[in-house]
Amino acid sequence: MSFSPDCPLCIPDHDILLWQDDRLRVVRVDDPPYPGYLRVVWQRHVAEMTDIDALDRLHLMRAVFQIERLQRAILRPDKINLASLGNQVPHLHWHLIPRWRGDPCFPDAIWAPLRHDPARAGAWADARAALAPRVERLHRILAAHGPAADIPDTGA
Repeated sequence: MSFSPDCPLCIPDHDILLWQDDRLRVVRVDDPPYPGYLRVVWQRHVAEMTDIDALDRLHLMRAVFQIERLQRAILRPDKINLASLGNQVPHLHWHLIPRWRGDPCFPDAIWAPLRHDPARAGAWADARAALAPRVERLHRILAAHGPAADIPDTGA
């Protein structure tokens, strides 16, 4: 199936598109506690990695790995979480979530209950504000060059 009218990823009204080609798109996820959070969405409505052929899987994973590399080099997080779940929206997509030790759920998944007490919220808000210029740089690079953007390797 190439399109499903009931699928929120087939109708990307709320996505903030950074880059796309004929097979996938890279979107910014508007989730303020998690700066730099991106999603790679397969354009066709399929549910699983094995629903696409080997060359398409290679194209998709190259994009995911390149974006992870960019996130690490530019944002310098403590960890990157990669997830392809599809339990709620069975449309092939990958979450690329930079994580920091001070974020609200670290070290648990971002969908877990908050781990940190409210007193740490202010410190995390300050840290997020300091990250904003790097997040904007990441978005500009992806918008201009896509996942294949060539940036100096920082050893990340």
